[in-house]
Amino acid sequence: MDRRAEAARLRPAYQRELALGTERFHHPRSAECPWCGSPRLRRRLRTVDLLQRKPGTFVVDQCRDCAHSFQNPRLTPDGLDFYYRDFYDGFSGESVKGFADAGFTRKRYIAAARSVLPFCRPERWLDVGTSKGHFPQIARDIHPSTVFDGLDIGEGVEEAERLGRVTEGHRGHLVDLAPKLTGRYDVVSMFHCLEHTPDPRGELAAALAVLAPGGHLVIEVPDPECLSRRFLGRWWMPYFQPQHLHLMPLANLRGALESLGCTVVAVDRREPHIPLDLSGAVLFALNRFLPRDDAPWHPAPPGPLRRALRPALFWAAVPLLVATFAFEQLTAPLVRRTRLSNAYRVVARTGAAAGG
Repeated sequence: MDRRAEAARLRPAYQRELALGTERFHHPRSAECPWCGSPRLRRRLRTVDLLQRKPGTFVVDQCRDCAHSFQNPRLTPDGLDFYYRDFYDGFSGESVKGFADAGFTRKRYIAAARSVLPFCRPERWLDVGTSKGHFPQIARDIHPSTVFDGLDIGEGVEEAERLGRVTEGHRGHLVDLAPKLTGRYDVVSMFHCLEHTPDPRGELAAALAVLAPGGHLVIEVPDPECLSRRFLGRWWMPYFQPQHLHLMPLANLRGALESLGCTVVAVDRREPHIPLDLSGAVLFALNRFLPRDDAPWHPAPPGPLRRALRPALFWAAVPLLVATFAFEQLTAPLVRRTRLSNAYRVVARTGAAAGG
């Protein structure tokens, strides 16, 4: 893709939207916690889009009673469409792909696939938020006889079906598609998907609806109780504004699953850790202070001097980024055993008892 030509093609439409302001992309601010209803809120951070650098300001509040963190005011459907557009696909797709691939490695996918082995040998598995189907493709090494389907709101799921990574690719929102998928699956996985949804409880109910009795739900999400959040602040990668709408402490997610009739059969706060907190913070800082200003949501393309200066300064900082990344990979086995681990996995069984 010719980046400059694509930016020129997209810029007029983006500028027309931005001329109307970004405030219209937000719901009114909530005075209550969406998880427990408490009015006792505190502001956790105020930030901007640190990766794509699309215009806008985002606030994350935390409930003083249940510790649930959430974007407040939350993005509307139009706002979500605007900030997701050209992220995983399109203009930013290639640059974001490398960032995402660094966290979601084959080793992590294998560990996630193995997490259900003590409990079941699934015949059909639905991967929600599958993107281009990388998890189902790798999980077949562990579950060779399992039929894997994928679901995602983006066009990547259609590519996953074309490439044979999933048998069926369902494009859309789980809550909308659940009625036609009711009771079809033995396992539903949601890897770093739930935090993106406007209504996590509704998403959980929809996931349980597509499970057969005694089926298993596998969830991985960022851990807001991670100690790195405290000293990295706005630079902590799992805040990931404006896309992450909810950050749920383990106790809250467990309670929600149990209230829906599930039994939590496994919890893991070690293997799901993604060793990118420090290198992610460095990358966010580089994007903040050395932004790529050729994107179509910027009002004008950069001049020749700025086009030359930014890459030179960025590449000068690359050794720091590489060193930080290498340090995190080396120390990951130790970090996983501490409260610096930044994610957790829950496996829950629904309906009938084990073996039922």
